[in-house]
Amino acid sequence: MRVLAFEDHVDIEALLISGSVTMETLTFEQRWNSTDALQHIERLRPDVLLLDHFMPPMTGLQVLDALLNAVEEGAIDRPPTIVAMSSEPSCNEAMLNRGADHGIVKPRVATLAFWP
Repeated sequence: MRVLAFEDHVDIEALLISGSVTMETLTFEQRWNSTDALQHIERLRPDVLLLDHFMPPMTGLQVLDALLNAVEEGAIDRPPTIVAMSSEPSCNEAMLNRGADHGIVKPRVATLAFWP
C-alpha cells in the first residue's frame, strides 16, 4: 500500500507506528508542505492520500479541489482513499463535503480500519 501524507508539523509515520500500524507493508512518504502537491500525487500514485488542512502554501481543501479538478479533466487518477485529517473537525467536514472518503482528527488517524 502506497501512502502519501501532506502534513506540516506532525510526523505522521511516527503517529501511525505509535498506533500499531504495520509499516513494513507500506510505502510511506510525507510532504511537509503542499508545494507541487499534484506532481507528488501523480509521481507516487498513492493508495491512501492523507491531507491536513492547515498547511502552506495550499490548504488541504485547496489540494483536494485541485486534485478532483485534475481527475475530472483526466489528467491524473484519483487515489482510492482520501483522508481528511485536520485537528479541526470542521475542516475535515469541509473536505468530506468536497469528496474525501474519510475525515478524522489527526491523532486518531491510526485507528482507521483500512490499515494493515
